[in-house]
Amino acid sequence: MNEPGDGTRCVHAGLPEPVPGQPFLPGPVFAAPYHLDPWQGPAGAPNGYGRPDNPTRRLLEAAIGELEGGDCRVFASGQAAITGLLLTVLRPGDTVVLPADGYYTVRAFASAALEAIGVRVLLAPTAGPYPSLDGVRLVLLETPANPGLDVVDVADLAERAHAAGALVAVDNTTATPLGQRPLDLGADLVVASGTKALTGHSDLLLGYLATRSPELLGAVTVWRNATGAIPGAFDAWLAHRSLATMDLRLGRQAANAEAVASLLAGRPDVTGLRWPGRPEDPSYAVASAQMRRMPGVLSFDLGDADRVARFVDAARLVVAATSFGGLHTTADRRAQWGDDTSPGFVRLSCGIEDTADLVADIAAALDAAGPAS
Repeated sequence: MNEPGDGTRCVHAGLPEPVPGQPFLPGPVFAAPYHLDPWQGPAGAPNGYGRPDNPTRRLLEAAIGELEGGDCRVFASGQAAITGLLLTVLRPGDTVVLPADGYYTVRAFASAALEAIGVRVLLAPTAGPYPSLDGVRLVLLETPANPGLDVVDVADLAERAHAAGALVAVDNTTATPLGQRPLDLGADLVVASGTKALTGHSDLLLGYLATRSPELLGAVTVWRNATGAIPGAFDAWLAHRSLATMDLRLGRQAANAEAVASLLAGRPDVTGLRWPGRPEDPSYAVASAQMRRMPGVLSFDLGDADRVARFVDAARLVVAATSFGGLHTTADRRAQWGDDTSPGFVRLSCGIEDTADLVADIAAALDAAGPAS
């Protein structure tokens, strides 16, 4: 049989073998302690205590692992996953390279926590240039970067990092495992927020890490179990349920992003348009070679904060919200969160509305918003 397509993989990922009378996806198991074998104790069954053991969580990990092409551990949030990665891998005296234009809370954590324990933190733009990697313990990439959407050649940088003795981790939140598989490109680890496009319903917090290294997986598992950074059983079940529609959701979101980008490119009152699927975008050459599909997220600038507010207020289908990758189209003015962007910078996350309706609504809202102050 040929390799199944993305839709088939998403629908069947992590499901148990069919059993007559049982559901396709077993319901969530809510348990803190489980019954123990009175003679063998925890060695007699796979579940002993709810923090390290939960069958609902294991099914989700199997599903995400299939999609990423490695073994997976899920966390309570994307931030829990990425901080768990950093604190598992790094020790005092180590050097880490982080994206200067990636998720800003990672940089904030680095300055508040990593540097305080003696980790040297270097920042590099996603598109480069990168510093010498000699003596670096870990290079963390975020591609496409959030929110600027720059892209880096993962295979090239992984080769350079490994030659210098460094590990490479890739934040795959924006792309999702359907957009790219960093482990196939040479990365040692993948980390991501499952809150966003992976699950796509804006109703849960989730993070995960995937790797093909038993040693790294074991170290991360020990860290997660010791710190208790686990998602609840119901969130894990919701996430697994949501994976089944990821291929369909991403397809509509990408189509909407392409149409919206075409609209915005023709408007003189919009500047700084970025979407890596546009041939005119600085990241297009790398993205089109590396990525299997483009994200449903784009960014642009409306000049000032007041114009952004007028635009969102006038829209019927675009709402103001942070996060991205959900069913509803959202606009996030990143400067209000302390991100290093201009006051009028907008990250637009396209939902699954009908494309013609969304384009018409955005065009009308921009007309109603008028010029920047």
